[in-house]
Amino acid sequence: MAQIKLSINGKSYTIDADESMPLLWAVRDFVGLTGSKFGCGIAQCGACTMHMDGEPIRSCSVPLASAKGKKITTIEGIGTEDKLHAVQKAWIEEQVPQCGYCQSGQIMSAVALLKTHASPTDEQIDEAMQGNICRCGTYDRIRKAIKRAAVG
Repeated sequence: MAQIKLSINGKSYTIDADESMPLLWAVRDFVGLTGSKFGCGIAQCGACTMHMDGEPIRSCSVPLASAKGKKITTIEGIGTEDKLHAVQKAWIEEQVPQCGYCQSGQIMSAVALLKTHASPTDEQIDEAMQGNICRCGTYDRIRKAIKRAAVG
């Protein structure tokens, strides 16, 4: 066990944990932010997507040691109930979720995409979102929401 300092959503946290623990579990179990979900545990489904220094990562496979000194952003850190992120707002307007389990990871990937491509093509959306699995198959609504968020 080690004392590990993390910066999550602009706040500092110090936790006692094994440095090999996946970031996902530290954020959920020690910090109490449960918006990021566990899906597969092998970085294949995208449910656990967070941002590390602005880049999307699969937090189920990132050890805490890799997160030290980095800025971590979770779904809880991109907007508030009073001021939703444009992607969150578009998700609601397009009624994207069905079961909703994958949505935090989908949204985090979409936010990262829009940072690099303000008006993405279908191909860019497909490429950026290809590692995010939606068991309910709401991919058409996801694309529509990303395009809605892109235009404002």
